[in-house]
Parts: sequence; structure tokens; C-alpha cells
Amino acid sequence: MFIAQQTTQGSNPLVALLPLILLGFVFYFLMIRPQQRRSRQQQALIRSIEVGDEVVTGGGIFGVVVDVDDDEDVVTLEIADGVQIHILRAGIGRKIESYDDDEEDEEDAPGGRGGAGLDAGQGSVVVDDQPDQTKEL
Repeated sequence: MFIAQQTTQGSNPLVALLPLILLGFVFYFLMIRPQQRRSRQQQALIRSIEVGDEVVTGGGIFGVVVDVDDDEDVVTLEIADGVQIHILRAGIGRKIESYDDDEEDEEDAPGGRGGAGLDAGQGSVVVDDQPDQTKEL
């Protein structure tokens, strides 16, 4: 009985901590490091905002940057003709890249967003753009 007690006391305490240390490394590389990378990318985006950029706020409001006040970190967005709002620079969620030339080409091409891409005799679907005039009671 005395011999069995000596063998259990002789084990290295580092072996017991090894799974916890390994779990800490896995947690760091799978969770913390990618979050830090996303945070750095968001900060770079916020610093790169200039007048004329199209952006989306964190709340989902689309607008064009009209003015940037670097002293107070406030950005003025025009969200409609003549309607401007002031938001904190940190409230910008993302920048919208302009691709106006590509949109025009896709609308004219068959199968693009501008049309169904089918001739009238090939089973095309006609969509009525008029709102439904019926009322539910």
C-alpha cells in the first residue's frame, strides 16, 4: 500500500496542466486572433473614409459622405436629396464600392438583372408592376 502512494505522488504536475495549456492555444488561434484581425480591418476602413464615399452605417442606413470632421470624429452623410445626418465615424459599418459601369452592362446583356433573358415565345413570365388594389378585412 505504501508503494502505490509513492507512484501517484511522483507524477509531474505539468502533465495535468498540459490539456489546459493546449486548450488555451487552440482558443487563441481560433477565436481571439481572427477577432483582432477583423477589428484592425474595421479601424482601417473607418480611417479611410473620405468625402464622396458611399457607406452603410451600423444601423443599415445608406448614404454618401458629405463632410468629415476629424477633430470630433463626426461624419455627415446625405441619405436623400437635401437630407443630411451626422454620425460618429465609428458608426460606419462598411464602404460600398462603386460599380456603375458593370451594372449598365449586366442590364443590357441577356440573363442580366435588366430582363428575364428569354424571348416572348420561350415561356417568359410577365410580372405585373401595379400594386394590388384589393383590401383584406
